[in-house]
Amino acid sequence: MGTYEDGGLGLLGDPTRRAIFELLARNPCSVGELARQLPVTRPAVSQHLRVLKDGGLVVSRAEGTRHMYQLNPAGVTALRAYLDRVWDQALTSYHKAAEAATDDLEQEQ
Repeated sequence: MGTYEDGGLGLLGDPTRRAIFELLARNPCSVGELARQLPVTRPAVSQHLRVLKDGGLVVSRAEGTRHMYQLNPAGVTALRAYLDRVWDQALTSYHKAAEAATDDLEQEQ
């Protein structure tokens, strides 16, 4: 494996970022709205949003004097594509292992 391209999955390793991601999956929110729903400060929410935004999972838009954050469809698509690739590889490996086990049982009999 030449690179560790995880489609943004690594960004969700932090529980607070994961909670923010899940809240934004429900609907767009401002920093204040997110902070009211989480046990962290507004500055902490802002820092987590910056990481998610830099990683391509979140986008923002100005609405008057505040910024509204929402999931970035392109970033979520990349994350899903990564998970699909990993899942496909896991299923293929499982299928091969099951076939090999069946072949071994048949040879023993």
